[in-house]
Amino acid sequence: MYKYIYIIPEAIGKSVLRMCASIGSIAIFFYDFVICLFTPPIYIKSLLIQLVRIGYNSLPVIGLTAFFTGGVLALQIYVGGSRFNAENIVASIVALGITRELGPVIAGLMLAGRVSASISAEIATMRVTEQIDALITLSTNPMKYLVVPRVLAAVISLPILVIIADIIGIMGGFVVGTKTLGFIEQSYIKNTLDIIELRDVLSGLVKAAVFGFIVAFMGCYHGYNSTGGAQGVGRSTTLAVVSASILILASNYILTSLVFTN
Repeated sequence: MYKYIYIIPEAIGKSVLRMCASIGSIAIFFYDFVICLFTPPIYIKSLLIQLVRIGYNSLPVIGLTAFFTGGVLALQIYVGGSRFNAENIVASIVALGITRELGPVIAGLMLAGRVSASISAEIATMRVTEQIDALITLSTNPMKYLVVPRVLAAVISLPILVIIADIIGIMGGFVVGTKTLGFIEQSYIKNTLDIIELRDVLSGLVKAAVFGFIVAFMGCYHGYNSTGGAQGVGRSTTLAVVSASILILASNYILTSLVFTN
């Protein structure tokens, strides 16, 4: 009995210490990133390559996800609104839901699953095969060469992807609303345009930039600090996706409360 009295506080203490160590490590990594971000040189070619890999190559999966999300959202709102004879709110809620929340969040989560894992695996493989050490030997700053282009590319790409996702998601709601639920096309479009404000779109783009930073930064962090060979690569990839997804959802709540809470 007395044994467990000592074991439980010890386990809690170790967990707290590990959490504090992780926060400190992330803070140091972020500090190094900021220093490298504002000091030359800037690897433009690497940035352009990452823009294609992170942005352009992610467009199909984000577009398909946004389209079906908009369609499902229209169906669910119609079913719920019909209980209160409020079916006409479908277009308005779909537009607000996509631009404010679902567009940036879905795009961020999809990017976390696709890009954060890829970034982490790539950099972790370079770490365990000593390619990062080789870069240092060649007088190349690995933070500036590997991390900065990927983070910048994600911050630039995700707002653009979210704009496209918003359009496709609203289009998905429009298709379901007019072809399945029987709404008049002109009326649906008018309700959509009347409800959307610039504030709604801009808030989604701000979220997208933050989510893009989170996705790339966590992928780079876990990959850069990977240890333990092949198992370490797999572990860093899992941690990158999980941590990026959790931080996206947490930061989404914080940003929403700051923007829309009076």
